[in-house]
Amino acid sequence: MLPLESLPMQACGKGVTWLEGVKVLDLTTSIAGPVATMLLADLGADVLKVERPGGGDDTRHWGPPDLDGESLWFLSANRNKRSVVLNFIDPAGRRVLEQLIERADVVVVNNILRTQQKLGIDYESMIKINSKLVFVSITGFGLTGERANWTCYDLIAEGYSGIMDLTGEPDSAPQKIGAPAADMLAAVDAAYATVGALFDVMRTGRSHKLDISLVGSMTRFLSPRIMSYLGSGEVPRRSGGTDSVIAVYQAFDTADYPITLGLGNDGIWKRFWKVLGLPEKAEDSSRGSNADRRAQRAAIVNEIQEVLISQPRSHWLDLFRGSGIPAGPINSVDQLVEDEYFQANGMFYKVANGSSTIPQVGSAMRLDDSAETLRSLPPRLGQHTGEVLQSLGYGQSEIHHLCEDGVIEIFQSVTQ
Repeated sequence: MLPLESLPMQACGKGVTWLEGVKVLDLTTSIAGPVATMLLADLGADVLKVERPGGGDDTRHWGPPDLDGESLWFLSANRNKRSVVLNFIDPAGRRVLEQLIERADVVVVNNILRTQQKLGIDYESMIKINSKLVFVSITGFGLTGERANWTCYDLIAEGYSGIMDLTGEPDSAPQKIGAPAADMLAAVDAAYATVGALFDVMRTGRSHKLDISLVGSMTRFLSPRIMSYLGSGEVPRRSGGTDSVIAVYQAFDTADYPITLGLGNDGIWKRFWKVLGLPEKAEDSSRGSNADRRAQRAAIVNEIQEVLISQPRSHWLDLFRGSGIPAGPINSVDQLVEDEYFQANGMFYKVANGSSTIPQVGSAMRLDDSAETLRSLPPRLGQHTGEVLQSLGYGQSEIHHLCEDGVIEIFQSVTQ
C-alpha cells in the first residue's frame, strides 16, 4: 500500500482569498521560484506559470520517484497555478509575454543577470512595459557584483553560506542539509518581500525590484552562529546533534529509539534533574549556569546518557512532556507522516486527480483557524495555454497557428 492511501482526502475549494485579484507571472523553474509563487498562490494569488516548450519546468523531469508519470518534486511545488507553454524568444511569443506582463502585478524570474538581459526579462526591460510591476529575481548570488552571472544550485549555496561546514559530526566531512534549505528559505524571503512590495504599490503606485539570492538567504539563516563568531572571535565547529553553545541541547540514546533533549535555561535544567529523582544535581552550584555546564559538558552528557539508556523513548517523552521539559523523537519521514499531530492539523493530505490521487504537503500555516489553501491541482504542462490566450483576445485560428509554429503548446489529455 502506498503511504498516500492512508492520508485524508481534501477537495479543491475556494481556499484563502487574501491575495485574490493579484496576478503573478511565474517564469521560474526548479524549486526556489516555484515554491515562492506557490506560497503566493496559497494566499489566493492567480499564478500563471510560463514554461518553455519541449519539457517545461526542470522538476517535471526530476525522478524517479514519479506518480502516474508525474514528478513528485514538481507536484510538491506547483499547486494552485495555471500552466502556459510559451516560446517567448519567438517574436510572436514575445508579444504574448508582453501582454501578460502588462496585466501582471508581480513577475518572478530565476535566471542569472546576463540571461535576464538577453531574454528581455530583466527589471529595466519589464518596467518599460508595466511601470507598477513588482519584479522578483531569485538567483544564486543576486544581481550586483561579479557573481551576478555565476550559476548556482541549493548545494552550492549551502557550501558558500557556511552551513555545510557546521553540519555533521565533528570528525565527519561537511554535510548538506537533508532538504533543499537554501531554495526553501529563498522562496520564503521572496514571498514575504513580495507581499510587502504589493502593499507599497497600493500606497505609492511605484514599481519595486526585489533581489533575492540563495546564498544570501542561507547566510541569514546562519546569523546566530555568525554573530557568535563576530562578537567573540570563536569559529563555530561541527558538533553533530549537539549545540556548541547551549549545554545541554542534543540527541541521546534510550533503551530503544533516540530522542532530542533541550535543557535551554536554568529552570529547565533544575526541573530535569528533579523529575529524574536526582534533586541534588539540580542544586549543584558548580553547574548553575550555562557557562558552567558548558565547561563540564562531557561529564554531564555521560551522566544523562547513563540514566536515559535505562528506559524506552516513550517513557522519557511522557515524563518530560508532563514536566515542561523540551524533548522529542528523531522521526524518520514515514514516522513524521504518521504523526497524529500533523495529520490532525492538515499537514499531509491527498487530492483526487482523475481516477487516481496525488499527495500534498500543506503550507504549515493556519489562517483564520484553517489549514486549507488548495484551490487547484499542480497543472499539467500547457494545461491552460488555450484559455489564457483566449483571455488575451486570441481566436481559435490564431491559437492553432501559434501551436503549429511551435510558439505555444497545449496539453492534450491521453483520454481525449
